Amino acid sequence: MWKRAPLFFILSTILILVGCAGLSGDSVQNEAGQPFNAEQLPAQEELPKFSAETARNGMPNGWNFYRIAPFKKNTVYRLESYQGKTVLSANSKTSASGLAVKLRPRQASNLLLQWEWKALNPIVNADNADGYADDAPLRILVAFDGNKSKLPLKEKMTFEMANLISGQEMPYATLMYIWSGKSPVDTIITNAHTSRIKMIVVDSGWDNLGQWHKHQRDLAADYKRAYGEAPGEVIGIALLTDTDNTKSETRAFYGDIELIRKNTK
Repeated sequence: MWKRAPLFFILSTILILVGCAGLSGDSVQNEAGQPFNAEQLPAQEELPKFSAETARNGMPNGWNFYRIAPFKKNTVYRLESYQGKTVLSANSKTSASGLAVKLRPRQASNLLLQWEWKALNPIVNADNADGYADDAPLRILVAFDGNKSKLPLKEKMTFEMANLISGQEMPYATLMYIWSGKSPVDTIITNAHTSRIKMIVVDSGWDNLGQWHKHQRDLAADYKRAYGEAPGEVIGIALLTDTDNTKSETRAFYGDIELIRKNTK
């Protein structure tokens, strides 16, 4: 993926068939599996930090907006001064859109993903195991490269269908860290329409709203647990707050998201 053309990775302005609640009409897409289109965007070495900016409207530097579909309302993202630092706020009202960064490919071994986030409102009817109720106040996605030729025929057909609809290629595999309303922490949820997207629950339920939650994940270990094989290179990061399936509202905050190489000495 991205070697045929420098395409962005998993969530974008162009709808695609993966992760949808249905395969026709207005349900032909779902935020769990959309590809980015960023052929002319440069790949970055590091993830830009929200804390390095000042509060303002508009896109955070280095992050790129993606839209799920023309008929979907957009989640509103804004840099806010909150509790003494600049964070990214997400306000979703029956909406789904996100932000993404295309990265220079890097090995996943000994690579940690570290971030903090806070959810303020519950999404009462959200259920990430149900495609028709798959919403979340907070999601972070990591896209991986890999050899698609070895995938089963069904997955190849899904990739081809996605490419025909969107004109873009899906990444070989994606890990999606989520705050889930119902599924227990450490649950791995496979996307309803492709096994190449795995959701990992890192926060669950609505008892700890209004508190910062800090996470650090070993990407190679999580990938191996989710996919049963060693990961390819990391090629992109995205975030998403969505309430379109449950027709609800939520507000949440993202702190800095960082990739850290473990010291193996």
